[in-house]
Amino acid sequence: MSSKKFLLEALKHATDALTRDEVPVGAIIVKDGIVIAYGSNTREEMQDPTGHAEMTAIREAAKALSSWRLINCELYVTLEPCPMCLSACQQARLKRVVYGAKDEKGGAICLGYHVHQDVKLNHQFEAIYEPETDCSQILKDFFSKQRNLKKTEKSAK
Repeated sequence: MSSKKFLLEALKHATDALTRDEVPVGAIIVKDGIVIAYGSNTREEMQDPTGHAEMTAIREAAKALSSWRLINCELYVTLEPCPMCLSACQQARLKRVVYGAKDEKGGAICLGYHVHQDVKLNHQFEAIYEPETDCSQILKDFFSKQRNLKKTEKSAK
C-alpha cells in the first residue's frame, strides 16, 4: 500500500472519532506493509489526556507484537503528532511517521520540537508530511461545527 492509501485508512479511524464527538484524528501502525494496530482520539470519552490516536495505536501495536519496541513499524496519522505523541514514537522506536495535515498550534514539528531528529537521543526516525486534503478537511469541518454550536448556545442565552 502507498502512503496515501495508509493515510486514507487512518482517516477511517478519524471518522470513527467524529461519530463519537471526539476531535477526528485517526492513526494506524504498519509493519511489513500490513496494518497491525489502529487508534482514534478517545480523550473526551475516556477523560484521558493521553487518549490521542497515536498513543492508542502504539499501545495496540505493542500488544500485537508483544514488545514495546516497534522496530520497523510505521505510524500513519491524519494530523501532525503533538510533542507527547512524537516523543512516544521515539520511545517506541518507530521507523517512520507520516502525517496528512499540519497542526500549526499543537504539532510538535510545527512548534519546533524535532524529537525525531535529536541526535542526543538514542533513536532517530523520519517524520514526513504528506498533505492529504481529506485529513485537513475533516478537522476544519469539525472545528467549524464546534464554533457554530458555541455561537448558537450564546445567542440562546
